[in-house]
Amino acid sequence: MRPIRSLLLPILAVAVAAPGMLAAPPAQAQNFFERLFGIKPERPPVPPRGLPEAPPAPAAPGEPGPSAAPEAPRPAPAPARPIVLKTPSEDGVIGQDLQLNGLSGTLKLERSGTAVTARIKLPGTKISQPAESCTVPLAGGNPVTLSAEGKPEGVPRFEAAGAECPLRFDVTEGGVLVSSLGAGPICTFSAADCATTPVGLWGPAAATLIPRAGEFDTARGVADKAVRDNYKLMTQRARREDVRPIVSEQAAFSSDREQLCRTYAREGTHGFCHLRVTENRALALATRLGANTATPTAAVAPRRPRPKPAVEGMNPDAAGGGDVLPE
Repeated sequence: MRPIRSLLLPILAVAVAAPGMLAAPPAQAQNFFERLFGIKPERPPVPPRGLPEAPPAPAAPGEPGPSAAPEAPRPAPAPARPIVLKTPSEDGVIGQDLQLNGLSGTLKLERSGTAVTARIKLPGTKISQPAESCTVPLAGGNPVTLSAEGKPEGVPRFEAAGAECPLRFDVTEGGVLVSSLGAGPICTFSAADCATTPVGLWGPAAATLIPRAGEFDTARGVADKAVRDNYKLMTQRARREDVRPIVSEQAAFSSDREQLCRTYAREGTHGFCHLRVTENRALALATRLGANTATPTAAVAPRRPRPKPAVEGMNPDAAGGGDVLPE
């Protein structure tokens, strides 16, 4: 009887525990039988360590790939050397009739032996009647001898320091930038009842500049890039305490250029004034950087003519421009 009892006891224990085991989840039931019959569970497999992970599978065409952190934009590097544009020559303006802002007054540079002279009529407004215009010939209309000052800003410079209205002349391509050597930009001639402001760009009339608007626009891009590159190079070479004045000077140049060129006749149509002022600024920066301005390193590439589109059944180059009939 005792052996039979020893066999029935485990069976009765299973029967007593069966209701709870049926309601228990599979993992708990498995653990119960393992404890009942002494079965030692196997340990779960441990993934190997130190093995390199497999690279992610490449995305199929049209599907977005794994997101990558965007790289921070890098600042454009400064050029290794200054950018030098073609230096204008006084020969390009000698004998030309120039006007202030292409509108009023007259300025003509002439050669007298080895010297350069200027015949200039300054436009202004009457002191007694500011609404009325007036013109004053400098030196009574006689040629004013100019002193050559070299190229301190990269372009030929002349001065009339002893004239009634002391002026400075910086040559540009096809024009002259005039600035005052006096205490202010206004020259007053009491005997002529005229107050003149000769400061600005003296150049051709707008009618002769408008057909060259495309040429000026292309050259403007080259000049703007030269100014930016030379400015970056200057800030890169400067000491830390000298960077702020350079930045302020560059910001002032942009505003001064707008102020100077907004009164040039039809400037918005041709852009002559903005181009010439920008070119002179690029040459001035290159000179301050120690570049040899006699050898240009940048030039405006000539525009290639666009090919004419082919037209079926038509000969656009024919004299009559009519249809070409099959023979």
